[in-house]
Amino acid sequence: MKVGIIRCMQTEDYCPGVADFKAIREHTGSFQGEDNIEIVGFINCGGCPGKKSVLRARKLIELGADTIAFASCIQKGTPIGYPCPFAKRMKDLVQKEAGENIRILDYTHDVPKAE
Repeated sequence: MKVGIIRCMQTEDYCPGVADFKAIREHTGSFQGEDNIEIVGFINCGGCPGKKSVLRARKLIELGADTIAFASCIQKGTPIGYPCPFAKRMKDLVQKEAGENIRILDYTHDVPKAE
């Protein structure tokens, strides 16, 4: 799997993507059961309402991605607990642009449980 990750621009100031990379390294979250995962790129959505995500996904695919993963900050709202209100539309637009041969993942890692 060659994955390009699209993350939320609003969270990138305080989230370095550690949980995304850990999920890939440890084959957890959306990467469970996957072998030979290569990260092609890690980029933000371009800001609300996420229209630039299509251009970002196109570039990741040009760089060899066969999978586009939306980071958990978009779909699950980690780490701030606020999912992107444009997530579904963004995913639909990216899927349409990418075509049927590109796999789309809704999230990267599971949300840590509160202690």
